[in-house]
Amino acid sequence: MNRASITPEHALHVAMLLWDLLLLVWLLLWFGMKRAKKLETPWERVQHVVPVVAAFWLLFQSQWPVLGARLFPESAAVLWAGMVVTALGVGIGIWARLSLGTNWSGMVTLKKDHELVRKGLYRWIRHPIYTGILIGFVGTELIKGHAGGFLGFAILWLSFYFKARREENFLRQEFGEGFEEHARHTGMFLPKLT
Repeated sequence: MNRASITPEHALHVAMLLWDLLLLVWLLLWFGMKRAKKLETPWERVQHVVPVVAAFWLLFQSQWPVLGARLFPESAAVLWAGMVVTALGVGIGIWARLSLGTNWSGMVTLKKDHELVRKGLYRWIRHPIYTGILIGFVGTELIKGHAGGFLGFAILWLSFYFKARREENFLRQEFGEGFEEHARHTGMFLPKLT
């Protein structure tokens, strides 16, 4: 396929395949996780899941007159950029997930024999899975191009921010000064510049 012949439908199909790949990796790696010794409450879980579902719904819907208003042109350059940025985000998410190994959980959790992971992207960023998902979301928003995606991005970022704060409280309790030292040298979602 040449650059000029790409359609929004094709670009969105590619983006969806990338999101499916991320989901497949998550499902396959779910087996073999360490057992939890401390979990967030069901109410805290709902506070994260509902906004994430709402954010992705806003990204993929385009039916409402205001939220469905197109903000980006359907040019080949924008569509290609969207696919590349989505692939970058999904790649970051997968790399970060692989780095966590058996310490990962979809919920805020401390595992039995939990380790403070500082390899891979965790050398620079405390929550690179969220970084990858946010980048992938931006890429898919470039393809979709409508206003609802911006609102969805804001909701997703806020949800990840509050979930990351809960995770950091767990890690701070478990690792004390070890986590504090790690936090001084890493950024939450982006590498620390200083």
